[in-house]
Amino acid sequence: MLADRRHFLQQLSALIALGACGGPGSFKVYGAESEIPLGPNADLGGRLLMPAGDAWNRDVSGEEVDPNSDALIESIGADKPLHEDFGAFWEDAPLGIQYHVVSGDQPRVPVTFDEAAEESDPGPYPIPPDVVIEGGPNGDGDRHVIVLDRDNMKVYELFNASTEDGGKSWRAGSGAIFDLKKPKPRPAGWTSADAAGLPILPGLARYDEIVGAGELRHALRFTVSKTRHAYIPPARHYASDETDPSLPPMGMRVRLKADFDVSGFEGPARVIVDGLKKYGMILADNGSDWFVSGAHDPRWVQDELVPLRQIKGSDFEVVKMKGLVTR
Repeated sequence: MLADRRHFLQQLSALIALGACGGPGSFKVYGAESEIPLGPNADLGGRLLMPAGDAWNRDVSGEEVDPNSDALIESIGADKPLHEDFGAFWEDAPLGIQYHVVSGDQPRVPVTFDEAAEESDPGPYPIPPDVVIEGGPNGDGDRHVIVLDRDNMKVYELFNASTEDGGKSWRAGSGAIFDLKKPKPRPAGWTSADAAGLPILPGLARYDEIVGAGELRHALRFTVSKTRHAYIPPARHYASDETDPSLPPMGMRVRLKADFDVSGFEGPARVIVDGLKKYGMILADNGSDWFVSGAHDPRWVQDELVPLRQIKGSDFEVVKMKGLVTR
């Protein structure tokens, strides 16, 4: 009964949201940044967060296949399924990576960095007292904190974040600040709040674009359990001592094969599948194999995303890698 009620509420919330915006295909894309609502997991109106020419938004459907593609896919798991690591709730906890939208005048607080202090952007960061933390306040996972300053279009991202002094200051393992209007790569060898040194928010599957706008226009973030001591652009950092060339480097991009049959997919799953053929996924962190990342949103209907698990590793191919860094 509880599951049925939650499913009903998710659908009702989605219908209300779509009704206010005209439904899929006519979903409002906010013009001025000031139109973006404030608060936790605020609806971004289908906005493309990075400039059109950025690597995240590059159409890779026609690019060459890497000559080592088969070995790389096999090392991750050719028979393993794709898994949506986002949605509404899992065991009453928010499922997916959360973010918080603030205005440009949000008060800033100091952040102390531990593991990667020398590779972190110093604070202060505009973190509100009620900011959402990935996994919840008592979560024991990556504990990402992601804050989008809508007026300046900058995203502030922390890894393994925890509050101190009642929210007056924070401590984190690492942190990075990205200008979404004029993005530039981090210094070579630097991490971010993600192992690959990439921004997290632009690589998430969001409800407002997948269901609202009905189109995925950028690559998605994904994880694997075992990576190589190497990275390729747009990544800037690796997180492994393994040198086996059959292991994937951070920043590796995969796409669904052109002949992958999409006819059995519909709704949000079909939108994501179409996007994976065109833009693919970028390896951004160590984690579970073939887990694709998205933003938490209570409007997701999990049953509409589960068909993605029909996709196997062997359905992907590696886009030809250029600029490999191993030092």
